Amino acid sequence: MGFSHFAERVALLLVLVHLISIPNLCLGARKLNSLYQPPPMSLTYHNGALLEGDLPVSILWYGEFSPAQKSIVSDFLLSLNPQKEQKPSVSQWWNTVQIYMKKAGKKESHVVLSNQISDENCSIGKILKKPQISELARRANSKPGGLTLVLTAKDVAVEGFCMSSCGFHGSDTKLKSAFIWVGNSVTQCPGQCAWPFHQPIYGPQTAPLGAPNGDVGLDGMIVNIASLLAGTVTNPFGNGYFQGSAGAPLEAASACPGVYGKGAYPGYAGELLVDSVSGASYNAQGVSGRKYLLPAVFDPSTSQCSTVV
Repeated sequence: MGFSHFAERVALLLVLVHLISIPNLCLGARKLNSLYQPPPMSLTYHNGALLEGDLPVSILWYGEFSPAQKSIVSDFLLSLNPQKEQKPSVSQWWNTVQIYMKKAGKKESHVVLSNQISDENCSIGKILKKPQISELARRANSKPGGLTLVLTAKDVAVEGFCMSSCGFHGSDTKLKSAFIWVGNSVTQCPGQCAWPFHQPIYGPQTAPLGAPNGDVGLDGMIVNIASLLAGTVTNPFGNGYFQGSAGAPLEAASACPGVYGKGAYPGYAGELLVDSVSGASYNAQGVSGRKYLLPAVFDPSTSQCSTVV
């Protein structure tokens, strides 16, 4: 066999090896790529009690709040139940929370606005520790199975406010009741707890949105109340729906931070509706012609952050 003929056979063999290996290389690449696709996030149900059925909600107003400010919050709570208001509605937003209840085999949660107590003179001072919040909650609701909102005025400082949270929820295991605390951040940290109605402390400095009820502090409180309400109903005692550790859980709304409308990304709240008269931004309508901006809720049936617009 001449050298040239031998070389041709070697070259042909190399081509065949190459052709045979291509499908395996592609197959290997597909397998390799699939390893890098993150699994869809899910909030695990830990088989604990949820706040199902009729849920009496009490409010403790700690410090000075005007009647107009109080009505913004009470109208929001009333709007959670199905109404004849125009869509997109607050009750539509609440429907995503009801998916959690159904998946756990529980009754739908029906918010009933109960008693409201005002402590305008701040009976235990204007600088509060976290344990004092649960003490205030017991004052407003000593009955088992209820939920209390402890709302503090703009001149009340609460441990951890602004530095680590804009609000939190907890529970009283003896009474099997839960509570939520949210503070008015308008003078303390609006860039952190009233965004997107105020310029953020960090990140892109986009122009703030108009507050739908004309009150940056209270409209910011609604965002935090809504987020914590979704988390409390679906994880009231630390053994409901959450991802991660029980001590720092990712819950129904905290799983979707900063998302209010489609196309949202850090520093941009998403595509929202704009009031033609006031120019304020909103994504849900409620009773008495109210408009609200509500945070996205993680939808367990789609594994996506669900917004009403």
